[in-house]
Amino acid sequence: MTARTPLIAGNWKMNTTRASAVELARKVSVAAANAKHVDVLVCPPFPYLTPVRDALGTGGVALGAQNVYFEPPGAFTGEVAVEMLLDVGCRYVILGHSERRHVLGENDAVINRKVQASLAKGLDVILCVGELLQERQAGRTEAVLDAQMSGGLSGVSAEALAHVVLAYEPVWAIGTGVTASPEQADSAHAHLRKWLAGRYNPQVAQRMRILYGGSVKPDNAASLLGLPNVDGALVGGASLKADQFVPIIEAAVAVSGTER
Repeated sequence: MTARTPLIAGNWKMNTTRASAVELARKVSVAAANAKHVDVLVCPPFPYLTPVRDALGTGGVALGAQNVYFEPPGAFTGEVAVEMLLDVGCRYVILGHSERRHVLGENDAVINRKVQASLAKGLDVILCVGELLQERQAGRTEAVLDAQMSGGLSGVSAEALAHVVLAYEPVWAIGTGVTASPEQADSAHAHLRKWLAGRYNPQVAQRMRILYGGSVKPDNAASLLGLPNVDGALVGGASLKADQFVPIIEAAVAVSGTER
């Protein structure tokens, strides 16, 4: 069995000002300095990547972006290239988030082009997958996950998967205050791991970090992060306040010695 290092990632979405982003980054950096055996990541809005990077300093918190375009720099008004994210110090990019899929209309083919471009140029990917409420109620959760995995990872080699983190985020639990039960979360994560073992190999499946995302808060973090197939959290609203995000990091520290 391989011990997978938990990853706690904060997705700040379209929130913060420059001043509040810098203040939050400094507080997270201080907390993360004591977070042994846990990786911490923050993903601010594009305009604040550079000041947040500077505020994080050398405390070990990784910097990520919330989106990227698949073309190289050029005539694509309003888009941001992989090269630009790397240039400002990003290590990760979030792709396939439910808001990109269901609010902004991205499909698996577009997401896959972004995954391929990011991996080709050295940017690690957090690939988000998850079902709508009506899909869960119809018993289609696993079929939806299979389709999103097949589409999003099309053409991605087993070797390249070393630079991919998955995030399972049931759409019905994002920003709603409703959290998947521990049983629902671990079942979905186990299914994703089974898919990886079948499509790639058992070693890839065992190595892959799979985060849970969907109304993660200090009071439910320990129960979620202690599950066998949950390797961290992609945190939305609670990542915007240090007094909520830091306890989630601390909960990950508490379970980080667990063999998975």
